[in-house]
Amino acid sequence: MNKSILLAAAVTGSGLLHVHAAKKTDKNVLFIIVDDLNTTLGCYGHPIVKTPNIDRLAAMGVQYNNGYCNYPVSGPSRSSFLTGLYPETTTVLDNRKTLASVLGDRITLPYLFKQNGFETMGLGKVFHGKSADNDPKAWDEEYAYAPTKLGETGERRNISNGALSWCEWMAANGTDEDLQDGQSARTAVKFIKKPKDKPFFLALGLHKPHDPFIAPKKYFDMYPLEICTPPALPEGWIPPFKHTLPNETAIFNKFTDQDKREFLRSYYACTSYMDAQVGKVLKALEESGQLENTLIIFMGDNGYHLGEHNWWNKVTLFQKGTNPPFIVAGQSVGKKGIKSNSMFEYVDIYPTLADIFKLKNTPNYLQGKSFKKMLLNSSKPFRKSVSAVVRRGEMLGRMVKNENWRYVEWDDAKMGVELYNQKNDPIEYKNLAIDPAYKSVLDEMKKLMHKK
Repeated sequence: MNKSILLAAAVTGSGLLHVHAAKKTDKNVLFIIVDDLNTTLGCYGHPIVKTPNIDRLAAMGVQYNNGYCNYPVSGPSRSSFLTGLYPETTTVLDNRKTLASVLGDRITLPYLFKQNGFETMGLGKVFHGKSADNDPKAWDEEYAYAPTKLGETGERRNISNGALSWCEWMAANGTDEDLQDGQSARTAVKFIKKPKDKPFFLALGLHKPHDPFIAPKKYFDMYPLEICTPPALPEGWIPPFKHTLPNETAIFNKFTDQDKREFLRSYYACTSYMDAQVGKVLKALEESGQLENTLIIFMGDNGYHLGEHNWWNKVTLFQKGTNPPFIVAGQSVGKKGIKSNSMFEYVDIYPTLADIFKLKNTPNYLQGKSFKKMLLNSSKPFRKSVSAVVRRGEMLGRMVKNENWRYVEWDDAKMGVELYNQKNDPIEYKNLAIDPAYKSVLDEMKKLMHKK
């Protein structure tokens, strides 16, 4: 643990100056939530994508390789980790149902910080949708932005030839600040540098790399199409069930090699654009002298596929759908610059922050558990298993994963089960549930799923 020397002792009769060590602590919170970000980052080992600022943040703290969202879509995921409740408890199981309609007297994470005397600022997409649909009382200040007229122009193409309105890229004219994330970063910098008389909780919701894939042209120029190589699928692979993947599969099956490369280029460009905004905020913390007293959390809200399983979206219970990046830096972290394989769920984020900052009136109904001790010792095991759910129409799919296996039930197993070996088949192409040799594993995982 880093320590500073406090020269506050008086000279004794012997003329010696007593020196006391004062432990540095985290005073503020910078909570960066990135929309639809998977582990396509330099620090996570991606060979092409340039993310120097996020890489630097990982070197300052701990990169977690096994943090799992509890629902692989923005609205339900954010409603879950910002309330500390599982998606089936909040009942927000799609992007249409609002958190406000079910929140009642429950206390969201930013509102708890506000109640404890923190100045709270919400920028960009923190909750899902409009402020009124979530918890507007959580914020002292809240801002959302739109592109400028210049930022709405540029070279563009719909990769699906119009079949999917969201599946579009644009190499935008203008600067970073002609788009939403650049404006959010600019406001974050001003907020950080503004004199304050109390600690802050700054939630910065960065929209990119969420579709449509729009970033200033200079970021597209970083990624020539020839270096954007789509993943190869095992020959003859098909999804175990039609509901394993959502309905857009037929459209993605029509993607050409050019389409796939353009999708990757645009996602990479948006990721590097987002990284540049993170860099501006980190620089503001450093220049204002607050880098050493601010707990920084950087996370994706859900996972995302970039061609694995021939899927180009989120909404799956596979590893790619449920395992976003998660980085923590600050004085609450023990050894810095390491990568941890300890597992946790996003429902654990709320109780962990409440524990670190000793927040008063923390709700006793939270369903996650604090991993504060894991932050101090990131080699320390935390959860033995994690879970997630997703909805397909009126049917639910449920997933449970431990160190070695991922198990999925569709409609309480009435519509099929899936089993994947996480060690031998990390991308999960071979469903072993149909193999009688794995009956004992199936039984074990089924018990694990239904123990809660």
